[in-house]
Amino acid sequence: MTEKQILKVDRIHLLEGSGATKAFCSLLILDTFCVKGFRVVQGKEGLFVSMPREQGKDTKWHDTFFPVSSEMRKKLHELILESYAKHKEREDK
Repeated sequence: MTEKQILKVDRIHLLEGSGATKAFCSLLILDTFCVKGFRVVQGKEGLFVSMPREQGKDTKWHDTFFPVSSEMRKKLHELILESYAKHKEREDK
């Protein structure tokens, strides 16, 4: 089984406007689990992926889903940003 089959972007919703958040997306794992709440964000150093998160009682934001290795985090970011670029290109046509 390849990585593309294990993880894939299920839905992506591009946002218009000048805000930092450029898109929301969902991730399918093994075509069995869906994780919602990923965001593509424009930062000072370019686009990055923000993990799904929720605000705790301490008013701080905490990731609710995240890779445990930096290698997997990198692959996840690449997958989501690649999907964002493809959708953005289609929409710009």
